[in-house]
Amino acid sequence: MNYRKLIFCILANSLMMFIAVSLTLAYDGDGIVEPGEDKAEDLRRAAQNPMAKMISFPIQNNTTFKFGPLEKTQNVTNIQPVIPFNLGEDWLLISRTIAPLIYQPELIEGQGSEFGLGDISQALFIGPSNPGSFIWGAGPIFLLPTATDKRLGAGKWGAGPACVGLPMHGPWVFGALAQNIWSFADSGDRKRDDVNQFLLQYFINYNMADGWYLNSAPIITANWKAESDNRWTVPFGAGVGKVFRIGKLPVNASIQAYYNVVKPDILGPDWTLRFQIQFLFPKGRK
Repeated sequence: MNYRKLIFCILANSLMMFIAVSLTLAYDGDGIVEPGEDKAEDLRRAAQNPMAKMISFPIQNNTTFKFGPLEKTQNVTNIQPVIPFNLGEDWLLISRTIAPLIYQPELIEGQGSEFGLGDISQALFIGPSNPGSFIWGAGPIFLLPTATDKRLGAGKWGAGPACVGLPMHGPWVFGALAQNIWSFADSGDRKRDDVNQFLLQYFINYNMADGWYLNSAPIITANWKAESDNRWTVPFGAGVGKVFRIGKLPVNASIQAYYNVVKPDILGPDWTLRFQIQFLFPKGRK
């Protein structure tokens, strides 16, 4: 199988579907420019709200350094379309997909590197359409065994709960997203280990003038199947970002660096450089 052609077809079809949905669906609420509102401030706060009623298309690149026993560099580019759906007048469904493109360096001498699509995760968050001072959402997350090579995925079907919550106070936006995935079926390779993976991402944003902001959003993970001293990855770091426009298209771009203060002994990288560009598709009222 030509994996590069397979990846191209998957991405091309996903992008076409995303554009079609973007052009045919309209939403109201977060991310909408009302008369008298500060347009840049509204877009920036909506871009930082995981439950915003706004279509967005983030592309996040994570480069990890000193990965594996040979201390090589790994790169993961996450393509993460976010699409909201109204569930009547009172409830909202947020679809968040993560499709990782992974460059995996060799873990032993002579093994060679691998590049391809990893396992796709699909989260569905349900929350109130008009929340109060605390914004929240909860729902299922699914793990799909889509990896093009066994080194790039778990080889399992999985599912579990996911939730997100945040308040917004003045220039501050802070909250957390948590999930846990358990495997429940094999994808054909019964020799693969079961999955029991926890993820917690807290995020803190401080918004400044002219679309600029400071942020920290480390991804803390725990592999419950691993030994206790190889279970946790706990990064610490921060970065800076800005909301601006390319022509008429609003864009949110940020760069962050994280050092792993706790990591697995063998595979855990020392630190990660993250760059994200997020294309925003707000819908204004006429």
